[in-house]
Amino acid sequence: MMGTQPVIILKEGTRREKGKGAQENNAMAARAIADAVRTTLGPKGMDKMLVDSMGDVTITNDGVTILKEIDVEHPAAKMIIEVAKTQDQECYDGTTTAVVISGELLKNASELANQNVHPTIITEGYRLAAEKAMGVLDSIAVKIAKEDRSMLKSLAVTAMSGKSASGYKDLLSDLCIKSVLAVMEEENGKLVGDIDDIKVEKKQGGSVDDTTLIQGIIIDKERVHPGMPKKIKDAKVALVDAALEVKKTEVDARIQITDPTQLQSFLDEEEHMLRSMVAKVKDSGASVLICQKGIDDVAQHFLAKDGIYAVRRVKKSDMEKLVKATGANMVTSLDDLTPEDLGKSGVVEERKIGDDEMTFVTECANPKAVSLLVRGGSEHVVDEVERSIHDALGVLIIGLEDGKVIPGGSSTEIEVALGLRRYASSVGGREQLAIEAFANSMDIIPRTLAENAGLDSINTLVDLRSTHESGNKTFGLDAHTGKVVDMVSSGVIEPLRVKAQAIKSAAEVANMIMRIDDVIASKTSGAGMPPGGGMPGGMPGGMPGGEEY
Repeated sequence: MMGTQPVIILKEGTRREKGKGAQENNAMAARAIADAVRTTLGPKGMDKMLVDSMGDVTITNDGVTILKEIDVEHPAAKMIIEVAKTQDQECYDGTTTAVVISGELLKNASELANQNVHPTIITEGYRLAAEKAMGVLDSIAVKIAKEDRSMLKSLAVTAMSGKSASGYKDLLSDLCIKSVLAVMEEENGKLVGDIDDIKVEKKQGGSVDDTTLIQGIIIDKERVHPGMPKKIKDAKVALVDAALEVKKTEVDARIQITDPTQLQSFLDEEEHMLRSMVAKVKDSGASVLICQKGIDDVAQHFLAKDGIYAVRRVKKSDMEKLVKATGANMVTSLDDLTPEDLGKSGVVEERKIGDDEMTFVTECANPKAVSLLVRGGSEHVVDEVERSIHDALGVLIIGLEDGKVIPGGSSTEIEVALGLRRYASSVGGREQLAIEAFANSMDIIPRTLAENAGLDSINTLVDLRSTHESGNKTFGLDAHTGKVVDMVSSGVIEPLRVKAQAIKSAAEVANMIMRIDDVIASKTSGAGMPPGGGMPGGMPGGMPGGEEY
């Protein structure tokens, strides 16, 4: 106020929250997101049914899938969802863990702020705690090699546990291990792999037991002409990124024909051009032509007459996988096609899967790209199995790349919490309170695992702490029996990178949100905070549409 005249800075309709009110509001939003996925954690986690605005249904307990489907308005809640997306991109697994820890870190930080601990002291304490946690994780990591098949199987099974596909974990984990070992390559003494080299093709029908590994690539296309052979053995494969069609001019052009003989000559020349294109394919020795672009009807006829199996308009990603699977070179001009450019495949055939005809390029020698054909009784089953396989493939690849795994079953969180409590006393100052709050936040994982398994969370936490204080670093909760057992010998392990990324991301987002003391939301943004410190829309728990998850 200047005298009696008010000074208006912000537009009418702008909402503003300052100080502790803004911090509590943000922390509440983060907890609402964490609560939405918390019940999906662990082998006894439940599924969520998500219905979008179009009425499409998704049934899953995959954290990132749930959060992507939820239509969230609150800006702090969106930041928590970004943590899940980053976790999925980097590590393929551990999304629920990252979100649940983020929510708990913010809850504990908010309580410290209410005790007049300054947010910058809290964020500094959290930063120190996250750094110390990385050291604790390294100290309990176990080495893994590609020859250790039993450990690889444990890694894959752990990633799939709790999902609906876990009933078929033996079959699926074996397929995942074979796929990953096929595509892993050694560079500078280190194993590297790319999940994109493993094509997961979904087809509804049959049961999950019918899921198979193809030593090659499945193309969701049929042969272009019914006169072509359905199956070719010892195939020589040509991969062409050029159209077998008469080229159109780049500029507008008009061909003027004044005589019927000229028309016939024009058509004959067009046919001759297409025939010469097919002749180039045949002369190279190719028995299979896979084309990224179109194939003219006349060219299809000549290819069929020459007994060449042809497929057109194949996706670029599939072409790249075919290069790795068959050893062929992709050519962009038929003039450049030579016998040396051809790849090899034991069998190329058209098979009917469900209602669709598909091309199988199989029995490739030492393929560096493979395919998994996922089957299931319904579309929802197939989708969830595919998500489980994606997680398993991802953790196998990063586990082999890093060569380190850690025990699961919340044993790492208990060990990290124990290490942080010891470390806090050596730091001193008010940062000590933040480090202890970080340690307490780690307890949310064992508590949630116990609750989801129908166990007493306090008794479980006491048992776990006393076991770890006795020096048993790898002991965690067996959710099936309710007992505290050695996770490594029980085969419950996960890659070091998954847990490290989850803790680092959770600490970073908690620090960023805790440093916010002023939220200014314009009327048009749709992200304004309603009065009363609730989430947008005034919903309890802050989920959109008034739904409770």
